[in-house]
Amino acid sequence: MGAIREPQVNGTAMNVSDAIAHRISIRAFTEKVPSRAAVADVLEKASRAPSGGNLQPWRVYALAGEPLAAFKAEVAKNPIGEAPEYDVYPPSLWDPFRTRRFENGEQLYASVGAAREDKGTRLRWLARNTEFFGAPVGLFFCLDRKLGPPQWADLGMYMQNVMLLAVEAGLDTCAQEFWARYPKTVAKALDLPDDHMVFSGMALGYRDPDHPINAWRSTRDAADVWLELKGFEA
Repeated sequence: MGAIREPQVNGTAMNVSDAIAHRISIRAFTEKVPSRAAVADVLEKASRAPSGGNLQPWRVYALAGEPLAAFKAEVAKNPIGEAPEYDVYPPSLWDPFRTRRFENGEQLYASVGAAREDKGTRLRWLARNTEFFGAPVGLFFCLDRKLGPPQWADLGMYMQNVMLLAVEAGLDTCAQEFWARYPKTVAKALDLPDDHMVFSGMALGYRDPDHPINAWRSTRDAADVWLELKGFEA
């Protein structure tokens, strides 16, 4: 990937390609807290995401301040987590997916100098998920548990809208399916209805521009690995 151009904001139209290039999973945030109005604006605008039959299956919660602190304190009481309601990855992941996941993890930990044999540092970085990587806002995306894979895809499109709109607003994010490990704790904190489940969380705030983990970029396969174009002129 070439140099990433800073997105244009403050009333100037933003190029979608710039927003996509600028969006990365931020894992070190500053303490600066976005305003309630800014967070609400992003989450409300994101609801223009498409959904089959216009079901709009998303149910969204945003925690900050004392509610977020209380939630993190509860999570800290149970570092092992709980039985998840779904598998984030299929069991016995196969190639090329297994290799992609392995390489991604190795590159991420290398950015903070955590060697493969340094299990302690790696576990501490994994545990930073429970703190939303220091972000001042924690988001949760939930849906009715009776809905199926098409509605999960709809929720994913809503989340993508959130992440791109956050870029437009000068904010940063990190989507966290990690929270599937804490279904009971999340449900209790959100007072989630019994017929709903948590799909994913998301850290939201302002990136720490000086932290090395935020300078790392995950790789992407070349398009000819996964793309076929048929019926077009050369």
